[in-house]
Amino acid sequence: MNKYLITVIGATAIGKTALSIKLAQHFNTEIISSDSRQFYKEMNIGTAVPSSRELAAVSHHFIQNRSVFDNYSVGQFEKDALLKLNELFTKHNSVVMVGGSGLYTNAVIDGLDYFPVINPEIRIQLNEQVKNEELQTLQNKLKELDLESYNTIEIENPHRLIRALEICIGTGKPYSSFKNKNKEKRNFIPIKIGLTADRELMYSRINKRVDMMLEEGLLEEAKKLYQHKNLNALQTVGYRELFNYFDGNCTLEFAIEEIKKNTRRFAKRQATWNKKDTSIHWFNFETPTSKIIKQLEEIII
Repeated sequence: MNKYLITVIGATAIGKTALSIKLAQHFNTEIISSDSRQFYKEMNIGTAVPSSRELAAVSHHFIQNRSVFDNYSVGQFEKDALLKLNELFTKHNSVVMVGGSGLYTNAVIDGLDYFPVINPEIRIQLNEQVKNEELQTLQNKLKELDLESYNTIEIENPHRLIRALEICIGTGKPYSSFKNKNKEKRNFIPIKIGLTADRELMYSRINKRVDMMLEEGLLEEAKKLYQHKNLNALQTVGYRELFNYFDGNCTLEFAIEEIKKNTRRFAKRQATWNKKDTSIHWFNFETPTSKIIKQLEEIII
């Protein structure tokens, strides 16, 4: 019997978590999270981790299962997720995956791209530029060397930016030119469900979510993590801006507006990433779940 991985895709704050739970309940299955921000147990509010009620509604995997002190790569996640899927497919004909991290989602569905070994000195130099607050300079450099990657990766994330740049510089070829080469075939059939919304409405939902996070204690959560601000796991929207405020480089009001702005940028990049995938079945985020389930049942044999 065919096995299906139903993946819920869409921009941040669009309602992926709620839909994934309803789908998992209907198909009597479990959920794998491919949201790289939600792996870490110390990052709760700023990553919009599902509530205790939501987590109790359906079995979830890869939610707060790591520490920010762990070095956890997309390659390791790919291996862990495939092992978990093999286990889950012994009990279920379908499994639901959800998350806003396109790189991690694609790693599970399609497999990872493989890159040449690069001189470590290049990464050291790029990291020094980040420490000297030259992020904008590096972003412009990537735009010059590899416009495709500039338009698709999360360039506000120093780790992702440096990874792309070190490949460009170390090989003399665009980072994007190494992508989508020979990959191992999966033993499941992927079905991608995408949620979409009008851009202005989407941005409004993002702004409200940031306000809600602050009400729930995001500032206090970031304060506890501030002393570890250079960890890779913490190079993410919502924390980085508050660390800048704690450093005395801006006001709290400015930091909050930066969180909203950078989250909107992230959502835009998610949309750009997803638009290229013609296999996604798109639905307006207000579409009744019953309609989405009906279409899924027509696909699943």
